[in-house]
Amino acid sequence: MNSMFILLLSGLMLTGTGPKTGAKDSGGLKWTNFTEGVKEAKATNKKVLIDVYTNWCGWCKKMESDTYSDQKVKDYLVKNFVLVRLNAESDTKEVIDTTEITDAQLASAFRVNGYPTTIFLESNGHPITAAPGYMGPAKFLEVLEYIGGDFYRKMGFDEFLKSKGMSAE
Repeated sequence: MNSMFILLLSGLMLTGTGPKTGAKDSGGLKWTNFTEGVKEAKATNKKVLIDVYTNWCGWCKKMESDTYSDQKVKDYLVKNFVLVRLNAESDTKEVIDTTEITDAQLASAFRVNGYPTTIFLESNGHPITAAPGYMGPAKFLEVLEYIGGDFYRKMGFDEFLKSKGMSAE
């Protein structure tokens, strides 16, 4: 996708509207679709975490069973993020403003080409970053704290880890 489409998508996210499809509760975490997640983030001033996955992805399943089930991770997510699940191969339609787009097209617009990928958005829908690949609970919690605590605005991730007395490995 070209940068113009990404800008259009970003602008559409700010005014996202769509049908209420309900949230899914997964082990104490409330997951929702993209449209509802962006609306909720704007209303609650929380950042958005988008878990981009596919049904066949073994590392996605491992992230679900090991990382998202970790109590420290769950506690941090519930407090600081609106959680969105996005199946990168789904034809499920989202309505963003008046534009209809499938979850697969949305994943493509975010330039996701490996799974799992975790995308972070500000509460206004603007992209922060994307983290490709599986992360265990400890590493994932470091990333969540870096994004959730707004440290990404002031310093790089390696510098953040050093400030906490950790290494970047």
